[in-house]
Amino acid sequence: MKYCLNILLLLTIGGTLSAQIKKETTIVKTSKVVMDQFMDLRFGMFIHWGPVALRGTEIGWSRGNQVSFEDYDQLHKEFNPVLFNAEEWVQSAKNAGMKYLTITAKHHDGFCLWPTKFSDLNIMETPFKRDVVGELATACKKHGLKFCVYFTVLDWHDPHYPYVRAGAKDINPTTDMAKFVATMKDELTEILTNYDPYMLWFDGNWDKEWTDAHGQEVYALLKQLKPDIIINNRLKGISDFDRTREDHTRLSPDAIGDYATPEQKIGAINMVHPWESCMTIGSQWSWKPNDEVRSTKECIQTLAKTAAGNGNLLFNVGPMLDGRIEARQINRLKEMGDWLHNYGESIYGTKGGPFIPNSTYASTRKGHMLYVHIFDRKEDVLTLPALKGVKVKKARVLNGDVITFSQNVTGSIALNLPAKLPNADDTVIVLELNKNAESIPVVAQL
Repeated sequence: MKYCLNILLLLTIGGTLSAQIKKETTIVKTSKVVMDQFMDLRFGMFIHWGPVALRGTEIGWSRGNQVSFEDYDQLHKEFNPVLFNAEEWVQSAKNAGMKYLTITAKHHDGFCLWPTKFSDLNIMETPFKRDVVGELATACKKHGLKFCVYFTVLDWHDPHYPYVRAGAKDINPTTDMAKFVATMKDELTEILTNYDPYMLWFDGNWDKEWTDAHGQEVYALLKQLKPDIIINNRLKGISDFDRTREDHTRLSPDAIGDYATPEQKIGAINMVHPWESCMTIGSQWSWKPNDEVRSTKECIQTLAKTAAGNGNLLFNVGPMLDGRIEARQINRLKEMGDWLHNYGESIYGTKGGPFIPNSTYASTRKGHMLYVHIFDRKEDVLTLPALKGVKVKKARVLNGDVITFSQNVTGSIALNLPAKLPNADDTVIVLELNKNAESIPVVAQL
């Protein structure tokens, strides 16, 4: 591979890789072709996991809160998830209809799920001593899923980072951002060199010491190593911005990255900038005993509404302390996969719109086909907003019977719904149009 050859060339020069990347390197944006392919995937698995699973509290954020610093910082010494099986995790994602997988290689607590040479807090310092990131990368490649990596900007374990805990006000006396960024670049170079991820998902970019210049320096390194690596929008420093405005949900004109990342909510419809909502299957990111799992209906409709807004869904599971994903989470994912087996045509490779999603229906489109997702049969007839200059030629339930409809002179469409919807969670009706559905402007709800 071209980027691997570049790395080997750099290694022959001597010194650390990060020191040899020219800071003045022109930033290469990810190509539109690659981004379009990423957005066509529509559905991925997020995995938050680490030694914190031993306590069942939130990863990173429970440190010094629900779990004392002394306890949390020693958890890796007893982390031995002997039932971890990368193939089973990847197969669960595949059975769910997911097309990519993103693992928390390093979260804010600084623990690394791969045997890095640049931190003493990593998987080789546990009784487990197995390269989780490497095993997942191999399993994803084997089963045809895109392998992606979550990597935090901040690191409370690194002695050169300004803060040692969440919410700290006092600056760490050993702070040295130049050394911190150098270590970060070395760790990321290891990840790209050893595991060849499809996408990098950054987080933790809110402390004021992390600046746009740091983000641009890291971005330039990554793009020199692998020009078409996909990167989210959380490398940019946000401390100088109004947090109510800069909340990852939009792709700002000066973004350092390729797509927006609304969190724990479905993003607003956007036909211009790519976005991906990250949401949990339960109430927290990492495993929680007796956690409440979202209903099948909510999971399926969340996916449909996300696609209808022209976004991807990165849906999170939190494996248990022994390395298994909880059976009820796996079952819920399988139910989503069963729905996608019948209705996946209306999700994968589609565009959102033209209708703005609501609690009753949403829509996706591909070519001359307009897919209407019915969430709630409130009346016998569903009336859709007018589509100017568009004629409906045929209407049918996806993989089902033809349905009758009418369209008035304004272009408003009235669908006569079946007496009982074939799928109570989301029944998809296909409208065949007289023109390319993807060219229709977004229209408001009635």
